[in-house]
Amino acid sequence: MAFPARLLLAFCGASLVLASPVRDSGSTFAGATSTAVFPPPGATDTDVNTFFPDAEQVGHAGPTPTGDEAWVLQTAPVAPLREDVYPLISPVEAQQIVKKPSFDPVRSWGNLSPWFSVGDVFGLPDASPAVPSGCELTQVHLLHRHGARYPTSGSGPSSFATKLHAAATSTKGFSASGPLEFLNTWTYKLGAELLTPFGRQQLFDLGIAFRVKYGHLLKGFTDLPVFRTTSEARMVDSALHFAAGFFGVQQYQSQYHELITIEDDGFNNTLAPWTNCPNANNAIEDIGYIAAANWTETYLKKTVPRLQKYIKGLELDASDVQAMQDLCAYETVALGYSVFCDLFTEEEWKGYEYAFDLSLWYSFGPGNPATAAQGIGYVQELVARLTETPLTEFATSLNETLDNNNVTFPLNQPIFVDATHDTVISTILVALNFTSMAANGPLPVDHIPKHQTYTGQHLVPFASNLVGQVMSCPVGKKSQDKKSFIRFLLNDGVVPLTGISHCAADKNGLCPTEDFIKGMKERIAEVDYSYDCFANYTAPWPDPIIDGRMHK
Repeated sequence: MAFPARLLLAFCGASLVLASPVRDSGSTFAGATSTAVFPPPGATDTDVNTFFPDAEQVGHAGPTPTGDEAWVLQTAPVAPLREDVYPLISPVEAQQIVKKPSFDPVRSWGNLSPWFSVGDVFGLPDASPAVPSGCELTQVHLLHRHGARYPTSGSGPSSFATKLHAAATSTKGFSASGPLEFLNTWTYKLGAELLTPFGRQQLFDLGIAFRVKYGHLLKGFTDLPVFRTTSEARMVDSALHFAAGFFGVQQYQSQYHELITIEDDGFNNTLAPWTNCPNANNAIEDIGYIAAANWTETYLKKTVPRLQKYIKGLELDASDVQAMQDLCAYETVALGYSVFCDLFTEEEWKGYEYAFDLSLWYSFGPGNPATAAQGIGYVQELVARLTETPLTEFATSLNETLDNNNVTFPLNQPIFVDATHDTVISTILVALNFTSMAANGPLPVDHIPKHQTYTGQHLVPFASNLVGQVMSCPVGKKSQDKKSFIRFLLNDGVVPLTGISHCAADKNGLCPTEDFIKGMKERIAEVDYSYDCFANYTAPWPDPIIDGRMHK
Protein backbone atom coordinates (compact mmCIF):
# COMPACT_ATOMS: atom_id res chain seq x y z
CA MET A 1 0.00 0.00 0.00
CA ALA A 2 1.38 3.40 -0.90
CA PHE A 3 2.06 5.40 2.26
CA PRO A 4 3.45 8.68 0.84
CA ALA A 5 4.27 11.95 2.52
CA ARG A 6 2.41 15.11 1.83
CA LEU A 7 2.90 18.80 1.66
CA LEU A 8 3.32 20.67 4.76
CA LEU A 9 0.50 23.08 4.72
CA ALA A 10 0.25 24.30 8.22
CA PHE A 11 -2.58 26.65 8.56
CA CYS A 12 -3.02 27.47 12.18
CA GLY A 13 -6.03 29.39 13.24
CA ALA A 14 -7.29 31.49 16.06
CA SER A 15 -10.33 33.59 16.47
CA LEU A 16 -9.86 36.98 18.03
CA VAL A 17 -12.34 38.81 20.23
CA LEU A 18 -13.59 41.86 18.39
CA ALA A 19 -13.22 45.27 19.99
CA SER A 20 -16.43 46.14 21.86
CA PRO A 21 -18.10 49.51 21.45
CA VAL A 22 -17.71 52.00 24.33
CA ARG A 23 -20.29 51.45 27.08
CA ASP A 24 -21.56 53.71 29.87
CA SER A 25 -22.08 50.75 32.18
CA GLY A 26 -20.30 47.49 32.83
CA SER A 27 -21.16 44.40 30.81
CA THR A 28 -22.93 41.58 32.58
CA PHE A 29 -19.88 39.39 32.02
CA ALA A 30 -17.34 41.90 33.32
CA GLY A 31 -14.98 40.23 35.77
CA ALA A 32 -16.25 36.74 34.95
CA THR A 33 -13.76 33.90 34.63
CA SER A 34 -13.11 32.57 31.14
CA THR A 35 -11.57 29.14 30.63
CA ALA A 36 -10.86 26.73 27.79
CA VAL A 37 -10.42 22.97 27.85
CA PHE A 38 -8.28 21.12 25.32
CA PRO A 39 -8.44 18.34 24.21
CA PRO A 40 -12.25 18.40 24.05
CA PRO A 41 -13.97 15.74 26.17
CA GLY A 42 -14.05 12.36 24.44
CA ALA A 43 -11.45 13.29 21.83
CA THR A 44 -8.69 11.02 23.10
CA ASP A 45 -9.92 7.93 21.26
CA THR A 46 -6.97 5.58 20.81
CA ASP A 47 -8.69 3.38 18.22
CA VAL A 48 -7.24 5.47 15.39
CA ASN A 49 -3.66 5.44 16.68
CA THR A 50 -2.68 2.73 14.21
CA PHE A 51 -3.20 5.28 11.41
CA PHE A 52 -0.39 7.40 12.87
CA PRO A 53 2.75 5.26 13.27
CA ASP A 54 5.77 6.99 14.82
CA ALA A 55 8.97 7.87 12.99
CA GLU A 56 10.71 4.62 13.85
CA GLN A 57 7.86 2.61 12.37
CA VAL A 58 7.60 4.76 9.24
CA GLY A 59 11.35 4.77 8.50
CA HIS A 60 12.70 6.62 5.40
CA ALA A 61 14.54 9.12 7.62
CA GLY A 62 17.24 9.99 5.08
CA PRO A 63 20.91 10.67 6.02
CA THR A 64 21.49 11.52 9.69
CA PRO A 65 25.22 12.23 10.33
CA THR A 66 25.78 14.42 13.38
CA GLY A 67 28.22 17.30 13.81
CA ASP A 68 30.36 18.66 16.65
CA GLU A 69 29.01 20.60 19.64
CA ALA A 70 28.71 24.39 19.66
CA TRP A 71 30.85 26.45 22.06
CA VAL A 72 29.79 29.98 21.21
CA LEU A 73 30.79 31.61 24.50
CA GLN A 74 34.33 30.45 23.82
CA THR A 75 34.54 30.99 20.05
CA ALA A 76 32.60 34.23 19.46
CA PRO A 77 33.85 37.74 20.26
CA VAL A 78 30.61 38.59 22.12
CA ALA A 79 27.95 36.67 24.04
CA PRO A 80 24.49 36.18 22.47
CA LEU A 81 21.72 38.29 24.02
CA ARG A 82 17.96 38.23 23.57
CA GLU A 83 16.19 41.55 23.80
CA ASP A 84 12.76 40.82 22.32
CA VAL A 85 9.74 39.07 23.82
CA TYR A 86 8.34 37.63 20.57
CA PRO A 87 5.55 36.60 20.14
CA LEU A 88 4.45 38.94 22.95
CA ILE A 89 3.98 42.67 22.55
CA SER A 90 6.04 44.83 24.89
CA PRO A 91 4.10 47.88 26.14
CA VAL A 92 7.20 49.98 25.64
CA GLU A 93 7.82 48.86 22.08
CA ALA A 94 4.23 48.44 20.90
CA GLN A 95 4.28 51.64 18.86
CA GLN A 96 7.99 51.79 18.09
CA ILE A 97 9.76 50.63 14.95
CA VAL A 98 12.82 48.59 15.86
CA LYS A 99 15.94 50.15 14.42
CA LYS A 100 18.11 47.80 12.39
CA PRO A 101 21.46 48.34 10.72
CA SER A 102 21.22 49.38 7.08
CA PHE A 103 22.75 46.06 6.05
CA ASP A 104 22.64 42.72 7.85
CA PRO A 105 24.48 39.79 6.21
CA VAL A 106 22.17 37.31 7.97
CA ARG A 107 19.38 38.61 5.74
CA SER A 108 21.44 37.98 2.62
CA TRP A 109 21.72 34.23 3.05
CA GLY A 110 18.71 33.39 0.87
CA ASN A 111 17.05 30.17 2.00
CA LEU A 112 19.78 29.76 4.66
CA SER A 113 18.56 32.87 6.51
CA PRO A 114 16.53 32.34 9.68
CA TRP A 115 12.96 33.53 9.17
CA PHE A 116 11.97 37.04 10.18
CA SER A 117 8.90 39.24 9.78
CA VAL A 118 9.24 40.73 6.30
CA GLY A 119 6.88 43.71 6.63
CA ASP A 120 5.32 45.05 3.43
CA VAL A 121 7.88 43.51 1.09
CA PHE A 122 5.12 41.91 -1.04
CA GLY A 123 3.59 45.24 -1.94
CA LEU A 124 0.75 45.99 0.53
CA PRO A 125 2.08 48.85 2.69
CA ASP A 126 -1.24 49.41 4.49
CA ALA A 127 -1.75 45.76 5.46
CA SER A 128 -0.91 44.23 8.82
CA PRO A 129 -0.69 40.61 9.97
CA ALA A 130 -3.22 41.60 12.63
CA VAL A 131 -6.82 40.73 11.74
CA PRO A 132 -8.51 43.66 9.97
CA SER A 133 -10.96 45.68 12.04
CA GLY A 134 -14.43 44.17 12.14
CA CYS A 135 -13.26 40.71 11.02
CA GLU A 136 -13.08 37.54 13.09
CA LEU A 137 -10.83 34.56 12.37
CA THR A 138 -12.60 31.27 11.81
CA GLN A 139 -9.85 28.99 10.45
CA VAL A 140 -6.12 28.95 9.73
CA HIS A 141 -3.91 26.90 7.42
CA LEU A 142 -0.19 26.81 8.23
CA LEU A 143 2.45 25.52 5.84
CA HIS A 144 5.93 25.78 7.33
CA ARG A 145 9.48 24.84 6.47
CA HIS A 146 11.75 22.87 8.78
CA GLY A 147 14.16 24.76 11.00
CA ALA A 148 17.84 25.54 10.44
CA ARG A 149 19.82 22.45 9.49
CA TYR A 150 23.29 21.24 8.66
CA PRO A 151 24.32 21.30 4.97
CA THR A 152 23.00 18.58 2.70
CA SER A 153 25.31 15.62 2.16
CA GLY A 154 28.22 16.27 -0.20
CA SER A 155 27.48 19.98 -0.69
CA GLY A 156 29.92 22.90 -0.90
CA PRO A 157 31.00 23.22 2.75
CA SER A 158 32.07 19.60 3.18
CA SER A 159 33.69 19.60 -0.28
CA PHE A 160 35.76 22.65 0.67
CA ALA A 161 36.77 21.01 3.96
CA THR A 162 37.85 17.88 2.07
CA LYS A 163 39.90 19.96 -0.37
CA LEU A 164 41.55 21.89 2.47
CA HIS A 165 42.35 18.70 4.38
CA ALA A 166 43.86 17.14 1.24
CA ALA A 167 46.15 20.16 0.93
CA ALA A 168 47.03 19.98 4.62
CA THR A 169 48.05 16.32 4.37
CA SER A 170 49.93 16.65 1.05
CA THR A 171 53.72 16.65 0.96
CA LYS A 172 53.86 20.44 0.53
CA GLY A 173 51.00 21.32 2.85
CA PHE A 174 49.44 24.80 2.82
CA SER A 175 49.77 28.02 4.79
CA ALA A 176 47.25 30.79 5.35
CA SER A 177 47.79 34.30 6.63
CA GLY A 178 45.94 37.54 7.29
CA PRO A 179 42.16 37.14 7.34
CA LEU A 180 42.53 33.45 6.34
CA GLU A 181 45.03 32.58 9.08
CA PHE A 182 42.32 30.77 11.04
CA LEU A 183 42.25 28.10 8.31
CA ASN A 184 45.57 26.79 9.60
CA THR A 185 43.77 25.27 12.59
CA TRP A 186 40.15 25.21 11.39
CA THR A 187 38.22 21.92 11.50
CA TYR A 188 34.91 21.02 9.94
CA LYS A 189 32.30 20.64 12.70
CA LEU A 190 29.08 20.33 10.72
CA GLY A 191 26.95 17.24 10.30
CA ALA A 192 24.52 16.77 7.42
CA GLU A 193 20.77 17.11 6.91
CA LEU A 194 19.76 17.20 10.60
CA LEU A 195 18.30 20.14 12.51
CA THR A 196 20.77 22.23 14.49
CA PRO A 197 19.94 23.20 18.10
CA PHE A 198 18.91 26.64 16.82
CA GLY A 199 16.70 24.95 14.21
CA ARG A 200 14.93 23.04 16.97
CA GLN A 201 14.41 26.29 18.85
CA GLN A 202 12.96 27.95 15.75
CA LEU A 203 10.19 25.39 15.47
CA PHE A 204 9.52 25.30 19.21
CA ASP A 205 9.21 29.09 19.16
CA LEU A 206 7.04 28.93 16.05
CA GLY A 207 4.70 26.54 17.85
CA ILE A 208 4.49 28.82 20.87
CA ALA A 209 3.83 31.81 18.62
CA PHE A 210 1.02 29.99 16.84
CA ARG A 211 -0.59 29.05 20.15
CA VAL A 212 -0.42 32.70 21.22
CA LYS A 213 -1.79 33.92 17.88
CA TYR A 214 -4.35 31.25 17.09
CA GLY A 215 -4.96 29.17 20.22
CA HIS A 216 -8.57 30.36 20.51
CA LEU A 217 -9.43 28.25 17.48
CA LEU A 218 -8.75 25.08 19.48
CA LYS A 219 -12.17 25.64 21.00
CA GLY A 220 -13.67 24.62 17.65
CA PHE A 221 -12.27 21.08 17.71
CA THR A 222 -14.46 18.10 18.54
CA ASP A 223 -11.65 15.58 18.01
CA LEU A 224 -7.85 15.62 18.18
CA PRO A 225 -6.12 17.65 15.46
CA VAL A 226 -4.19 15.89 12.71
CA PHE A 227 -0.97 17.67 11.66
CA ARG A 228 1.29 16.40 8.88
CA THR A 229 5.00 16.13 8.14
CA THR A 230 7.26 13.95 6.02
CA SER A 231 9.52 11.12 7.15
CA GLU A 232 12.94 12.79 6.82
CA ALA A 233 14.58 13.15 10.23
CA ARG A 234 14.69 16.94 10.17
CA MET A 235 11.04 17.07 9.10
CA VAL A 236 9.89 14.83 11.96
CA ASP A 237 12.01 16.76 14.45
CA SER A 238 10.62 20.06 13.19
CA ALA A 239 7.03 18.86 13.47
CA LEU A 240 7.55 17.49 16.98
CA HIS A 241 9.26 20.64 18.22
CA PHE A 242 6.43 22.72 16.75
CA ALA A 243 3.90 20.52 18.52
CA ALA A 244 5.81 20.71 21.81
CA GLY A 245 5.72 24.50 21.57
CA PHE A 246 2.09 24.60 20.51
CA PHE A 247 0.62 22.07 22.94
CA GLY A 248 3.26 21.91 25.70
CA VAL A 249 6.11 19.49 26.35
CA GLN A 250 4.18 17.22 28.71
CA GLN A 251 0.96 17.39 26.73
CA TYR A 252 1.74 17.29 23.02
CA GLN A 253 2.04 13.52 22.61
CA SER A 254 -1.56 13.01 23.74
CA GLN A 255 -3.21 16.14 22.33
CA TYR A 256 -2.90 15.60 18.57
CA HIS A 257 -2.01 13.08 15.86
CA GLU A 258 1.14 13.52 13.74
CA LEU A 259 0.78 11.97 10.30
CA ILE A 260 4.29 11.12 9.09
CA THR A 261 4.12 10.63 5.34
CA ILE A 262 6.88 8.83 3.48
CA GLU A 263 9.33 11.06 1.62
CA ASP A 264 11.02 8.75 -0.87
CA ASP A 265 10.98 7.68 -4.49
CA GLY A 266 7.79 5.93 -5.53
CA PHE A 267 5.50 7.53 -2.94
CA ASN A 268 2.95 10.19 -3.81
CA ASN A 269 3.32 13.09 -1.42
CA THR A 270 2.13 16.68 -1.75
CA LEU A 271 4.72 17.71 0.83
CA ALA A 272 7.51 16.11 -1.24
CA PRO A 273 6.06 16.19 -4.78
CA TRP A 274 9.33 15.99 -6.71
CA THR A 275 9.73 12.29 -5.96
CA ASN A 276 7.11 11.34 -8.56
CA CYS A 277 7.69 14.15 -11.07
CA PRO A 278 10.51 13.07 -13.45
CA ASN A 279 10.99 16.58 -14.84
CA ALA A 280 11.80 17.73 -11.31
CA ASN A 281 14.82 15.42 -11.32
CA ASN A 282 16.53 15.98 -14.66
CA ALA A 283 18.00 18.74 -16.84
CA ILE A 284 14.82 20.78 -16.51
CA GLU A 285 15.44 21.17 -12.79
CA ASP A 286 19.12 21.95 -13.40
CA ILE A 287 18.55 25.26 -15.21
CA GLY A 288 18.45 27.15 -11.94
CA TYR A 289 21.65 25.59 -10.65
CA ILE A 290 23.40 26.41 -13.94
CA ALA A 291 22.21 30.02 -13.84
CA ALA A 292 23.36 30.37 -10.23
CA ALA A 293 26.77 28.80 -10.97
CA ASN A 294 27.37 31.18 -13.86
CA TRP A 295 26.38 34.15 -11.71
CA THR A 296 28.75 32.96 -8.96
CA GLU A 297 31.66 33.23 -11.39
CA THR A 298 30.55 36.81 -12.08
CA TYR A 299 30.02 38.20 -8.60
CA LEU A 300 33.12 36.49 -7.15
CA LYS A 301 35.41 37.40 -10.04
CA LYS A 302 37.36 39.88 -7.91
CA THR A 303 36.90 38.04 -4.62
CA VAL A 304 38.80 34.89 -5.57
CA PRO A 305 42.12 36.69 -6.27
CA ARG A 306 41.57 38.94 -3.23
CA LEU A 307 41.50 35.92 -0.93
CA GLN A 308 44.00 33.82 -2.89
CA LYS A 309 46.88 36.08 -1.88
CA TYR A 310 46.39 35.00 1.74
CA ILE A 311 46.77 31.25 1.13
CA LYS A 312 49.57 29.22 -0.42
CA GLY A 313 49.46 25.55 -1.35
CA LEU A 314 45.74 25.64 -2.17
CA GLU A 315 44.28 27.14 -5.34
CA LEU A 316 40.90 28.73 -4.73
CA ASP A 317 38.12 28.93 -7.27
CA ALA A 318 34.66 30.51 -7.19
CA SER A 319 33.01 27.39 -5.79
CA ASP A 320 35.50 27.32 -2.89
CA VAL A 321 34.86 30.95 -2.05
CA GLN A 322 31.10 30.52 -2.26
CA ALA A 323 31.49 27.50 0.05
CA MET A 324 33.18 29.85 2.54
CA GLN A 325 30.08 32.05 2.37
CA ASP A 326 27.98 28.92 2.92
CA LEU A 327 30.12 28.12 5.94
CA CYS A 328 29.39 31.53 7.40
CA ALA A 329 25.66 30.77 7.29
CA TYR A 330 25.83 27.11 8.30
CA GLU A 331 28.36 27.55 11.12
CA THR A 332 26.32 30.45 12.49
CA VAL A 333 23.05 28.48 12.66
CA ALA A 334 24.84 25.35 13.92
CA LEU A 335 27.64 26.65 16.17
CA GLY A 336 26.42 30.14 17.00
CA TYR A 337 29.27 32.03 15.31
CA SER A 338 31.50 31.82 12.25
CA VAL A 339 34.72 33.66 11.49
CA PHE A 340 34.02 33.10 7.77
CA CYS A 341 31.41 35.88 7.94
CA ASP A 342 34.03 38.59 8.30
CA LEU A 343 35.70 37.74 4.98
CA PHE A 344 33.12 39.31 2.70
CA THR A 345 31.85 42.75 1.74
CA GLU A 346 28.26 43.95 1.51
CA GLU A 347 28.42 43.73 -2.29
CA GLU A 348 29.67 40.14 -2.10
CA TRP A 349 26.86 39.19 0.26
CA LYS A 350 24.29 40.70 -2.08
CA GLY A 351 25.79 38.68 -4.92
CA TYR A 352 25.58 35.56 -2.78
CA GLU A 353 21.92 36.24 -2.05
CA TYR A 354 21.13 36.67 -5.74
CA ALA A 355 22.70 33.31 -6.55
CA PHE A 356 20.04 31.74 -4.31
CA ASP A 357 17.35 33.79 -6.01
CA LEU A 358 18.42 32.54 -9.44
CA SER A 359 18.54 28.93 -8.30
CA LEU A 360 15.13 29.20 -6.67
CA TRP A 361 13.48 31.05 -9.57
CA TYR A 362 14.65 28.78 -12.38
CA SER A 363 14.66 25.41 -10.56
CA PHE A 364 11.77 25.65 -8.09
CA GLY A 365 10.00 28.92 -8.80
CA PRO A 366 8.04 30.78 -11.48
CA GLY A 367 10.77 30.27 -14.12
CA ASN A 368 10.69 26.47 -14.14
CA PRO A 369 8.11 24.69 -16.33
CA ALA A 370 7.42 21.89 -13.84
CA THR A 371 6.92 23.85 -10.60
CA ALA A 372 3.19 24.64 -10.81
CA ALA A 373 2.56 20.94 -11.41
CA GLN A 374 4.53 20.02 -8.30
CA GLY A 375 2.66 22.49 -6.11
CA ILE A 376 -0.84 21.87 -7.48
CA GLY A 377 -1.50 18.82 -5.28
CA TYR A 378 -1.34 21.00 -2.18
CA VAL A 379 -3.74 23.46 -3.82
CA GLN A 380 -6.18 20.59 -4.37
CA GLU A 381 -5.91 19.70 -0.69
CA LEU A 382 -6.44 23.34 0.30
CA VAL A 383 -9.63 23.58 -1.78
CA ALA A 384 -10.88 20.31 -0.27
CA ARG A 385 -10.30 21.68 3.22
CA LEU A 386 -11.91 25.05 2.48
CA THR A 387 -14.99 23.43 0.97
CA GLU A 388 -15.03 20.39 3.27
CA THR A 389 -15.37 18.28 0.13
CA PRO A 390 -13.60 14.91 -0.14
CA LEU A 391 -11.08 14.56 -2.95
CA THR A 392 -12.15 12.26 -5.77
CA GLU A 393 -9.41 12.59 -8.41
CA PHE A 394 -5.81 11.64 -7.68
CA ALA A 395 -3.90 12.28 -10.90
CA THR A 396 -1.30 14.59 -9.34
CA SER A 397 1.00 14.21 -6.31
CA LEU A 398 -1.99 13.46 -4.08
CA ASN A 399 -1.79 10.27 -2.09
CA GLU A 400 -5.07 8.45 -2.56
CA THR A 401 -4.53 6.12 0.40
CA LEU A 402 -4.17 9.01 2.85
CA ASP A 403 -6.19 11.79 1.19
CA ASN A 404 -9.19 9.53 0.66
CA ASN A 405 -9.47 8.74 4.37
CA ASN A 406 -11.21 11.13 6.75
CA VAL A 407 -9.02 9.90 9.62
CA THR A 408 -5.70 10.81 7.98
CA PHE A 409 -7.11 13.72 5.95
CA PRO A 410 -9.87 15.38 8.02
CA LEU A 411 -11.67 18.29 6.39
CA ASN A 412 -13.34 20.05 9.34
CA GLN A 413 -10.44 21.34 11.45
CA PRO A 414 -10.21 24.99 12.52
CA ILE A 415 -6.41 24.62 12.43
CA PHE A 416 -4.37 22.80 9.79
CA VAL A 417 -0.59 22.43 10.09
CA ASP A 418 1.74 20.89 7.48
CA ALA A 419 5.55 20.79 7.44
CA THR A 420 7.66 20.67 4.26
CA HIS A 421 10.82 21.91 2.51
CA ASP A 422 11.79 25.29 1.07
CA THR A 423 11.66 24.06 -2.52
CA VAL A 424 8.15 22.68 -1.96
CA ILE A 425 6.88 25.94 -0.50
CA SER A 426 8.28 27.74 -3.55
CA THR A 427 6.38 25.42 -5.91
CA ILE A 428 3.19 25.93 -3.92
CA LEU A 429 3.56 29.72 -4.11
CA VAL A 430 3.71 29.32 -7.89
CA ALA A 431 0.75 26.94 -7.96
CA LEU A 432 -1.27 29.42 -5.89
CA ASN A 433 -0.48 32.03 -8.57
CA PHE A 434 0.93 34.68 -6.24
CA THR A 435 2.04 36.74 -9.22
CA SER A 436 3.25 39.78 -7.26
CA MET A 437 6.33 37.78 -6.31
CA ALA A 438 7.17 37.27 -9.99
CA ALA A 439 6.53 40.90 -10.98
CA ASN A 440 10.11 41.60 -12.11
CA GLY A 441 10.71 38.26 -13.79
CA PRO A 442 12.23 36.61 -15.64
CA LEU A 443 15.30 37.26 -13.51
CA PRO A 444 18.38 38.48 -15.40
CA VAL A 445 21.33 36.10 -15.11
CA ASP A 446 24.14 38.66 -15.41
CA HIS A 447 23.15 41.40 -12.95
CA ILE A 448 20.91 42.07 -9.95
CA PRO A 449 17.75 43.97 -10.92
CA LYS A 450 17.04 47.20 -9.06
CA HIS A 451 13.53 46.30 -7.94
CA GLN A 452 13.82 42.68 -6.94
CA THR A 453 10.47 41.09 -6.02
CA TYR A 454 11.66 37.49 -5.70
CA THR A 455 14.12 36.98 -2.86
CA GLY A 456 14.82 33.70 -1.10
CA GLN A 457 15.24 35.13 2.40
CA HIS A 458 11.72 36.60 2.21
CA LEU A 459 10.08 33.54 0.66
CA VAL A 460 11.65 30.37 2.04
CA PRO A 461 14.11 31.01 4.91
CA PHE A 462 14.62 28.44 7.65
CA ALA A 463 11.25 27.99 9.45
CA SER A 464 9.43 29.93 6.73
CA ASN A 465 5.70 29.98 7.40
CA LEU A 466 2.78 30.52 5.04
CA VAL A 467 -0.50 31.14 6.85
CA GLY A 468 -3.92 31.14 5.21
CA GLN A 469 -6.29 33.15 7.39
CA VAL A 470 -10.00 32.51 6.88
CA MET A 471 -12.19 35.13 8.51
CA SER A 472 -15.69 36.50 8.68
CA CYS A 473 -15.83 40.18 7.67
CA PRO A 474 -18.49 42.81 6.94
CA VAL A 475 -19.47 42.98 3.25
CA GLY A 476 -19.32 46.78 3.38
CA LYS A 477 -18.30 49.62 5.68
CA LYS A 478 -21.83 50.26 6.99
CA SER A 479 -23.21 46.76 6.52
CA GLN A 480 -23.99 44.39 9.38
CA ASP A 481 -23.92 41.43 7.00
CA LYS A 482 -20.79 39.30 6.94
CA LYS A 483 -19.27 36.72 4.66
CA SER A 484 -16.13 34.61 4.54
CA PHE A 485 -12.83 36.02 3.28
CA ILE A 486 -9.36 34.54 2.99
CA ARG A 487 -5.87 36.01 2.80
CA PHE A 488 -2.31 34.77 3.11
CA LEU A 489 0.63 35.86 5.23
CA LEU A 490 4.11 34.71 4.24
CA ASN A 491 6.51 35.30 7.11
CA ASP A 492 4.09 37.90 8.48
CA GLY A 493 3.95 39.74 5.14
CA VAL A 494 0.47 40.04 3.59
CA VAL A 495 0.45 38.70 0.03
CA PRO A 496 -1.66 40.35 -2.72
CA LEU A 497 -4.06 37.88 -4.34
CA THR A 498 -4.58 39.85 -7.55
CA GLY A 499 -3.01 37.11 -9.70
CA ILE A 500 -5.90 34.81 -8.82
CA SER A 501 -9.01 34.88 -10.99
CA HIS A 502 -12.00 36.52 -9.27
CA CYS A 503 -9.81 38.12 -6.55
CA ALA A 504 -9.69 41.92 -6.81
CA ALA A 505 -7.10 44.28 -5.33
CA ASP A 506 -7.61 44.83 -1.61
CA LYS A 507 -5.48 46.89 0.77
CA ASN A 508 -5.65 44.10 3.38
CA GLY A 509 -5.02 41.28 0.89
CA LEU A 510 -8.53 39.88 1.36
CA CYS A 511 -10.48 37.88 -1.22
CA PRO A 512 -13.98 36.44 -0.71
CA THR A 513 -13.42 32.77 0.08
CA GLU A 514 -15.93 31.62 -2.53
CA ASP A 515 -14.12 33.70 -5.19
CA PHE A 516 -10.74 32.38 -4.09
CA ILE A 517 -12.04 28.83 -4.41
CA LYS A 518 -13.32 29.57 -7.92
CA GLY A 519 -9.91 30.94 -8.85
CA MET A 520 -8.11 27.92 -7.41
CA LYS A 521 -10.38 25.51 -9.28
CA GLU A 522 -9.52 27.33 -12.50
CA ARG A 523 -5.82 27.19 -11.64
CA ILE A 524 -6.06 23.44 -10.97
CA ALA A 525 -7.77 22.96 -14.34
CA GLU A 526 -5.14 24.91 -16.30
CA VAL A 527 -2.08 23.16 -14.80
CA ASP A 528 -1.27 20.10 -16.91
CA TYR A 529 0.37 17.85 -14.34
CA SER A 530 0.88 14.91 -16.67
CA TYR A 531 2.56 16.97 -19.39
CA ASP A 532 4.65 19.26 -17.22
CA CYS A 533 5.98 16.42 -15.05
CA PHE A 534 6.25 13.56 -17.55
CA ALA A 535 6.50 14.92 -21.12
CA ASN A 536 9.77 14.86 -23.02
CA TYR A 537 10.55 18.54 -23.62
CA THR A 538 13.46 20.95 -23.24
CA ALA A 539 13.14 24.00 -21.03
CA PRO A 540 13.60 27.15 -23.14
CA TRP A 541 16.71 29.29 -22.71
CA PRO A 542 16.60 32.24 -22.39
CA ASP A 543 13.70 31.23 -20.21
CA PRO A 544 10.62 33.53 -20.49
CA ILE A 545 8.41 31.46 -18.16
CA ILE A 546 6.94 33.32 -15.17
CA ASP A 547 4.05 31.06 -14.09
CA GLY A 548 5.75 27.67 -13.54
CA ARG A 549 4.17 25.97 -16.56
CA MET A 550 5.37 24.58 -19.87
CA HIS A 551 3.21 26.27 -22.48
CA LYS A 552 2.75 23.97 -25.47
